[in-house]
Amino acid sequence: MKKNIVYIGILSIGLLLGWLIFGNSTNKVTEHNQNETVKSDQKWTCSMHPQIMKSEPGDCPICGMDLIPAATSADGLLADQFKLSENAIALANIQTSIVGSSNQKNNFIRLSGKIVENEESNAVQVSYFSGRIENLNVSFTGEKINKGQLLATIYSPELYAAQQELITAANLKETQPKLYDAVKNKLKIWKLNEKQISQIETSGKVIENFPVYATVSGTVSEKLVAQGDYIKQGQPLLKIAKLNTVWGNFDVYENQIKNFKKEQQVLVSTNAYANEEFNGKVDFIDPVLNTKTRTVTLRVVLNNKSKKFKPGMFVEAKIINKTAINNNGISIPASAVLWTGKRSVVYVKPDTSKPVFEMKEIVLGKKLGDNYEVLEGLQNGDEIVSNGVFTIDAAAQLQGKKSMMNKKGGKVMTGHEGHLGMDNNSSKKETVHLNMNERLKVSAKFQKHLKVIYNEYINLKNALVKEDSKSSSTSALTLVNNLNKVDMKLLSDKKAHNHWMKLEREIKSSASSISETSAIKAQRDHFKHLSTHLMNAVQLFGINEKIYVEFCPMADNNKGAFWLSKEEKVINPYFGEAMLTCGEVKQVIE
Repeated sequence: MKKNIVYIGILSIGLLLGWLIFGNSTNKVTEHNQNETVKSDQKWTCSMHPQIMKSEPGDCPICGMDLIPAATSADGLLADQFKLSENAIALANIQTSIVGSSNQKNNFIRLSGKIVENEESNAVQVSYFSGRIENLNVSFTGEKINKGQLLATIYSPELYAAQQELITAANLKETQPKLYDAVKNKLKIWKLNEKQISQIETSGKVIENFPVYATVSGTVSEKLVAQGDYIKQGQPLLKIAKLNTVWGNFDVYENQIKNFKKEQQVLVSTNAYANEEFNGKVDFIDPVLNTKTRTVTLRVVLNNKSKKFKPGMFVEAKIINKTAINNNGISIPASAVLWTGKRSVVYVKPDTSKPVFEMKEIVLGKKLGDNYEVLEGLQNGDEIVSNGVFTIDAAAQLQGKKSMMNKKGGKVMTGHEGHLGMDNNSSKKETVHLNMNERLKVSAKFQKHLKVIYNEYINLKNALVKEDSKSSSTSALTLVNNLNKVDMKLLSDKKAHNHWMKLEREIKSSASSISETSAIKAQRDHFKHLSTHLMNAVQLFGINEKIYVEFCPMADNNKGAFWLSKEEKVINPYFGEAMLTCGEVKQVIE
């Protein structure tokens, strides 16, 4: 019995020692194997190209950036939400802002205009009799003259004969007073004063070259005659501007007219005096619409005693928008809005503590300076993306979420996936085509005009690829000229007309800026805006041609930028030879 107890004790001790020695080793092996499994499951991606997925670290095959560990899970996200890494957010300089009350004192409407002469203060110096100009004492346009100053001397056969009649009638005024009075009144009609008439009577001599004196003071704005010219009675000699006050004429588009009325206070500024603002009031709003530009002229009278305003000078007006939005309204930065067709979208952060984003469609009201009034879709306290919104939109598309160009969601393949380490199921290229319900119906003739503009845009893009700034300027100027040839009457539909009016203004502004600079970097900066607005135009109206919308996330200091292309092959206009193939196809417009 005792031996059995001993054997059982020895066996128990042996089992215990075996567990301590071998069991712990087994756990370590298991732990080691699990770590190896986790390590082998780790994927690596590019912060700027989330579609890239590798099983080991390295460089991004698109942009060459170092790959970073990919997130292993997106648990807890709703169907249309997506997540970005903190590194990607930092690299793309994505910034957000909190939507707050828009009850601000700085809700301005900005207008562009030009200084012109005050027509109410202008005068025209005319000749009151026919004759030949013997001497013209005004040398140049811009010369200042004073009332009573000698302007010219004129030889007039009619006046010569009338003076002789006066001398004869003066000798007969006692016997024929009516004849004398008739001859004298004739000279008064020709603006001879009593002193001049008395001088002729007293001297008994005819003045051959008669003087013409200024009837007003001012600045000569235009010379209408030259010395030696033969002039007729009543013919203008000079235009004289009184520049103590001038007019600022500003263009107001149809949809803005309701915001203005007479006597509104206006702040006027000009590049000539960048740190100064000048006060004025709305004096006149043209009752007739210019059918070519679809604008009316708003006039502001400006005090110009300091002579700072010169006719022809470009100016900008800021008018307080008293009808802006009420205390319950909200506004957001214009940089936060992506606009395509009828849709305006922003990206919000549902949870301010997490790098998760989601697209929201909103309804915009008026543009208030650098902000937009929001009628529907947002609430005070919402956090929205205010900078880097194009990069966020690109990420949404790549992850198959709802985006500006992909209204219903679904994966958009870029063409790189089939040979860049993606799953075999992703190797087939897909594209998202424009929802035709968003296209506005326009005439084929208008589409032809738009196609001419698009073709010149392609020439501009190709010049930027080659870094040929001179050709870029030339193409941009040609684009503006083609834009001016578009007949607005071709757009009979009011909605189409209003959309084109807004887009045409933005396209012209961007193209003009490109044509006015020879710096390739500045041209590319303006090209980004030109591409966005032209993309909206071809989406809305169509040109009966397949268009590839391409995107480079590294353009514009990693904020990302789009461009349009006739071919699927990526040729980057923002970097040229430096990164010629950086980018991807985002959409095909047909």
